[in-house]
Amino acid sequence: MKRMSRRERILRYALLLLVLVITIGPFLWQLSTSLKSPAEDVYSDPPRLLPGDPTLENYSGVAEIIPVWDYALNSLKVAAANVVTNCVGASLAGYALARLRFRGRKIAGLLFVMALLVPLESIIIAQFTTMQQLELNNTLVAVVLPGAVGALNVLLMRNAFQALPYELEEAAVIDGANVWQRFLRIGLPAVRGTLAVVAIFAFMTAWDDFLWPLIVLSDSENFTLTVGLNFLHGTFQNDPRLVAAGTVIAVAPLIVMFACLQRYFFRGVGEGAVKG
Repeated sequence: MKRMSRRERILRYALLLLVLVITIGPFLWQLSTSLKSPAEDVYSDPPRLLPGDPTLENYSGVAEIIPVWDYALNSLKVAAANVVTNCVGASLAGYALARLRFRGRKIAGLLFVMALLVPLESIIIAQFTTMQQLELNNTLVAVVLPGAVGALNVLLMRNAFQALPYELEEAAVIDGANVWQRFLRIGLPAVRGTLAVVAIFAFMTAWDDFLWPLIVLSDSENFTLTVGLNFLHGTFQNDPRLVAAGTVIAVAPLIVMFACLQRYFFRGVGEGAVKG
């Protein structure tokens, strides 16, 4: 490979540093704001990233205003259910599209691709009407169902299963293995990295979702964390410390989950899970 010049190396690192500041900077500022005491000016000039007198009172203040831990538990239930349904449904559908031969397979794959092009806003009324007819409105089940199996996750699993050598299954067929045995004993163990990618995407999508829970939920006891924090912002819009503390509470589980599964995530990238 051609060796980079010093100027090219400096330019590359400068661009990487700029991207880091743009992506990580807002979160660091929110974290800093959440740790600042009421006596400290949030809008000081020049801005101060490090709090002068760090405190955790803002986090306890959020819990005193809204039942933030109950909302977090509701979000955790929705996210966990979304992870299970997507991992199971996407792996089954992806395996069928990649390894089985049936009439209409190409059309089915095309429909999943087309589903990615449909904006949520165009179908949200139909979703709400469907949940109303099923008498599921104002329940966490109604929050889970529309995203139970994501089209993107199905395509990720299909690409991962397609990358497996066919010789493995041919040997299993000769040994008398049926479809379910090949799926459970050969297919799934070989795509665990992609399954972790699907789990991360499903968890993040469910945890961060705001519009659909806001529409389908009306009882405050069933609010997810994103909806509950919106009410906190509306009530205490003049106190950015509480809003920042609520934001950190909402983001922390995502960071922890990705930190625990990052090894499997990058393995899934290596399996070709995010290729087109």
